[in-house]
Amino acid sequence: MNKKKPNFFIVGAAKAGTTSLYHYLNSRSEVYMSPVKEPHYFSKDIRYKNFNEEYRKSTFININNYLKNENLEQEHITFIEDEEDYLELFREANTEKLLGEISNGYLYSEVAAKEIYKFNKKAKIIIILRNPIDRAFSHWLMDLRGKDVCRRSFIEAIVEDQRVVEKGWGKSHLYVELGLYYDQIMRYMNIFPEEQLLILLYDDMVENQNKFYQQICQFINIPFYSDYSTKRYNVASVPKYPLLNIFLNKLKLKRFLLSLLTNQQKTYLKNILYSKNTLKIMNDDKIYLLQFFLKDIMNLEKVLRTDLGLWYKNIK
Repeated sequence: MNKKKPNFFIVGAAKAGTTSLYHYLNSRSEVYMSPVKEPHYFSKDIRYKNFNEEYRKSTFININNYLKNENLEQEHITFIEDEEDYLELFREANTEKLLGEISNGYLYSEVAAKEIYKFNKKAKIIIILRNPIDRAFSHWLMDLRGKDVCRRSFIEAIVEDQRVVEKGWGKSHLYVELGLYYDQIMRYMNIFPEEQLLILLYDDMVENQNKFYQQICQFINIPFYSDYSTKRYNVASVPKYPLLNIFLNKLKLKRFLLSLLTNQQKTYLKNILYSKNTLKIMNDDKIYLLQFFLKDIMNLEKVLRTDLGLWYKNIK
C-alpha cells in the first residue's frame, strides 16, 4: 500500500509566525499537518551528530518509541533521518487532500530545497519573511527562556555569537545568519516553478490577518474561513529567576513538571516563572545590526520586486 506523502511545505523563517500558521492549518478539515510540527527530514545537512549537547537534548525524540503510539501526540521539533519514519507521521491522514509540515530549518538548510523537489516535484512551498533585525531580537528573547545564552544585552549576545568559529544550526545561535534571506530563498526560486512558491511577509500577518491567511488558502486551494484563533504562540517572555530557569532546563525538570499539571496550573506556574516581555530593542541596536543585513535586504527587494523600506528606512 502506498504511503501518504506531504504535498506542501512551510519552510520558515524561524520566529516569523509559523507556529500560529501551523495551528490555523491544523484546524482545517481539508488539511492534515504532521503531528511533529518540525520534523526536519529534508534538511539533511542539519543533523543530531553535529549539534552541541544542549541543543541535542532539547530536541531529541525517540522516534521509534513515538511511532509505536496508537495516536501520535503533537510535538514541536525533532530531526528525522529515515524516510519510512517520516512518512509514518502522515499515517493518520484520512480524507484530507492536503498533507503538510513546517520545518523552519528548511530555509536555512543548503540542501532542503533540492531534497523536497526530488521527493515531490509538484510540492507547494510557503516562505514567511520577517524583518531580520526584529527576527534576531525575538530569537534572543526566546533563548532567554530556555537556553544558555548571553543575558547581559542583546548586542553582546550578537557579538558573542559572531565570534563562534564553528557555526551551524544546533551549534551556534545564528541570530544574524538566519536573517540573511536572499541566498536562502534563491535556493527555492532556482528549483521550483514560480506558481509553486508563495513568499509572504510577517508584517502582513500582523497588519491584516484575514488577508494573510486568505492568500495562503488561495495558494493551497482551500476555502478561506476567518475562524482562526487570535491566540499568539511562542510569545517572548523574560524569566524572573534566570538561574532557576537555567537549572530547570538543564535537568529537563520544566517539561516534566508541566506534563503533570492541568492547563490552569501550567498558566499559574508560567506566571510565577516569567514576566511579560518588557524588553524593547533599542535604536542603537538596530543601527548596529543593519550593517549585517542592508545589502541582503536590497538584493531581496530586487528579486521579490517588493519595497522592504519598513525594515530599514526609519533606522538612523
